Amino acid sequence: MTSRLEAKGLVRRFSRLRAVDGITFDLQAGELLTIFGPNGAGKTTLLNILAGVMCPDEGQVLLDGNVVVGSERQWRKEFGLVTHQTMLYDRLTAVENLSFYSKLFNLEDSERRIWDAMEDLEVKEVANQPVGSLSRGFQQRIALARALLHDPKILLLDEPYIGLDLYASRLLRDLINQLKDGERTVVLVTHNFGQGLELADRIAIQVSGQFIFTGSSDGVELTEFEEFYCRKIEELRS
Repeated sequence: MTSRLEAKGLVRRFSRLRAVDGITFDLQAGELLTIFGPNGAGKTTLLNILAGVMCPDEGQVLLDGNVVVGSERQWRKEFGLVTHQTMLYDRLTAVENLSFYSKLFNLEDSERRIWDAMEDLEVKEVANQPVGSLSRGFQQRIALARALLHDPKILLLDEPYIGLDLYASRLLRDLINQLKDGERTVVLVTHNFGQGLELADRIAIQVSGQFIFTGSSDGVELTEFEEFYCRKIEELRS
């Protein structure tokens, strides 16, 4: 069976640094991969390559068996990306931001999509407020609404829990669970071990640009995995 998302030998260099160093994996439709790793491990660079925002120096990204060329518009609509930067315009309201992005993707029935997304993320109460005046939590939820507007096959989440309070974190967790509908594939980067393990079908640990561990999340206990993670990091640094 053809994988929904496949990475083959991805490498990305910044001068002498290999931020991504030979990463290979594949995911089926409906699977969620959680990537854990210390700061500077190259996780954000990896997500940018998967989304077509950044080109690899070596290797390929494939979607449904076809090579992804990030510069081609047809591929951009298949990916939704949420990063540390919300990619929202501070002076525009939440509705205006989402309307702008809906036009970029030439979405049909855009008004319904916008209000449905805001309802799902519970941000309708701030719909007409400038994004720059909102809390980080609201901005992050609006950014996720933006990433889901065009109903992408692949959702890439880079530390989506940053700035979210407990209620918003649970709301996001529940939404991601709903997105695991057997069709959408999700790659999640997080330092939140509890949420990351709970949501994952598969897990990976990335250090110095490489996956030093990959496996199923089945039967993995939080405390045991945290200890395993710390031991692996210590081994590499010793």
